[in-house]
Amino acid sequence: MTTTVSTPPAAAAVQQQVADLAATRIASWQEGYLKDRSPAVAALARLRRGAGREAGETPDLWSLVDTDPLHTPVEGMRPLSEQELERAENALHAALTLWAFHQQSRGVPMHRRHTRERPGGLGAAVRRLMPADGTDAPVRKRLVRAGTAPDLATLTQRLRDIVALLRAAKDPVPLDYALLAGQLYVWQWADGPAAVRRRWGRSFHEQVRTLPGTAPASNEKNTPDTDKDAS
Repeated sequence: MTTTVSTPPAAAAVQQQVADLAATRIASWQEGYLKDRSPAVAALARLRRGAGREAGETPDLWSLVDTDPLHTPVEGMRPLSEQELERAENALHAALTLWAFHQQSRGVPMHRRHTRERPGGLGAAVRRLMPADGTDAPVRKRLVRAGTAPDLATLTQRLRDIVALLRAAKDPVPLDYALLAGQLYVWQWADGPAAVRRRWGRSFHEQVRTLPGTAPASNEKNTPDTDKDAS
């Protein structure tokens, strides 16, 4: 889909709505999946089949990728336009399905919120795949290719390739999927790709500032990977 409309004035507010909704949806599924609850395991299996596909292409996901809150006006904001709703739904679908693909068969959370001390953006995640004393040109090239995607469908496919590397790493690398969801919303506007590329570039150069010896967060204990839904 060709983007021809500049980012609307309310884009930041909608971006935050999309990010918050993604965080809410993923938090529930992720907790249930890590506790091996059948409904969450089944939901993740369904979601991951939509990774890399356009929203609406997989009818089985319509009831899972629930966008009803986006249709409910927020106090102080006008109702979203059809174009804003479509792009918000596209972003949410892409983020949720990519997370499900990332979380598959992993016994620790693959969605982790970004903090200054522990950057969770896409660029920072890609950087963590590289040697501490240098860069890995092929891995960095994947991030650059994602940044130059001509449309959301292509971008989602390229992100899926990056996520495959994150989950296959010896120590799987998590990502802030709420942050990504908001960025995918911004991406779909005419001046959005450039803004998102800049953010990914800054994220790539962020340094992890966790002090040596700092204990991991309580929900990120070293838990062995599982083989549930490993198909």
